[in-house]
Amino acid sequence: MEQLTVEQNGINAVPAGERRGKPFDLFWPWAGSNLSLFGIAFGLYIVGLGLGVLPAIVTGVLGYVLSFGLVGLVAIAGARSGVPTMTLGRAPFGYQGNKLPALLSYISNVGWEIVLVTLSAQSGAAILGRIAPALSGTTATAICFAVAALVTIVVGVYGHAMIMTVQRYLTYAFVVLTVAYMIFMADRLGTSLSGGQGGLGQWAGGVIFAMTLLGLGWVNCGADYSRYLPADSKGRSVALWTTVGGAVPPMILLVFGVLLAGGDPELSGKAAANPVEALAGELDTWFLLAYLLIAIGGFLAGAILDIYSSGLSMLALGVPVKRHYAVLIDGLLMVLGGYYLLFVSDSFFATFQAFLTIIGVVMAAWVAIFLVDMWRLRDGGRAYDERLLRPGAPAVHWPGLVSLVVASVVGLGLVTSGDANIARVVGFLMSEELKSSTFGAANIGVIIALLLAGLLYFAFTAVRRPRGTG
Repeated sequence: MEQLTVEQNGINAVPAGERRGKPFDLFWPWAGSNLSLFGIAFGLYIVGLGLGVLPAIVTGVLGYVLSFGLVGLVAIAGARSGVPTMTLGRAPFGYQGNKLPALLSYISNVGWEIVLVTLSAQSGAAILGRIAPALSGTTATAICFAVAALVTIVVGVYGHAMIMTVQRYLTYAFVVLTVAYMIFMADRLGTSLSGGQGGLGQWAGGVIFAMTLLGLGWVNCGADYSRYLPADSKGRSVALWTTVGGAVPPMILLVFGVLLAGGDPELSGKAAANPVEALAGELDTWFLLAYLLIAIGGFLAGAILDIYSSGLSMLALGVPVKRHYAVLIDGLLMVLGGYYLLFVSDSFFATFQAFLTIIGVVMAAWVAIFLVDMWRLRDGGRAYDERLLRPGAPAVHWPGLVSLVVASVVGLGLVTSGDANIARVVGFLMSEELKSSTFGAANIGVIIALLLAGLLYFAFTAVRRPRGTG
């Protein structure tokens, strides 16, 4: 069976004979990786910005659609070229210049792996502590962490075919179990929140936070799962099913999370410490085993996509190893990072928020440059010159690299962080008064980085078109 064979393709273009399937197939990996109880916690987090029920839902939905729409556009390039995302990045940044965004992409993927496996272990330990008190505490956490890390690494090593199969069946299971969870929790929904309609700053903050929670964490992976589709797949369908799979299931969960906060205004604060434990607080013991499967499986589905894409990012950096060995290296880093968050760090949510903001700024700048290059210079992904993607290509394409650095620096200067250590190095373009305002806290730097990077790259390439663009 193809699923039980370790994938041999790395960052090369997938041969035409191995490309099959249809755009609808993209629904499964993206839905499976985002259909977790963390999606309900996202609704609680957005409520924590001080928004009422309707504004929290509207801003969350808008942020999800906008951000995963970007992932859908990137996915078109994968279907048309057969090449993974960060290798295609060599076109706008140069063969050597691309190593900077590839490194940032690698950090983003590994960071998300660590977060998701950590949450899987935390949630598993919390539920096991109620099911079997003898396993509570450090022992339960260590067991859940070991199982989560092992499953993530093994599926990542087998590669694309295994991932597509696993994600499909995980999605089926999550739908059934999550609907059951929603039924059991339905009587706890409400619309009473202390937050009101909110001002412009809070609305902007809600949209931007939702973008960093979802799509901006995946833009650097968009082509990795579409590259096995036939080259003549309709771009509109590729973008549509990527966006629908990635945005709609978590959108439903987000609405449910907001309504849960409406029924229990204190739930948002509880979720900041351990979101899954907070969501399980009112469940009957007999349903906890099913809940445990939802919690752990949902996080692992996302971690599996991340570890696969992080391996491809490592190869795009030029590390001379086969793809499956790259996954093993990433797995080791994931284990080390997870150990730190679980057994050393005492402030998971503050660290997580800071990570989201910084990665959100950089990935927003990167995707703007990638999409301007793809649609303006590469005929929507049809005209990537393979000479630009291999050794011997121009080392550095300065318009892309300068646009990325300038936009990222400006963006980081216009965001804030609840982590005291991170707060010292961001927000340097804002006064203390602006930082403390609702507009300053909206992290508008994410949108500024997106717009500025795209405009700069468009302007630079209007003056001088890069080689290989006709």
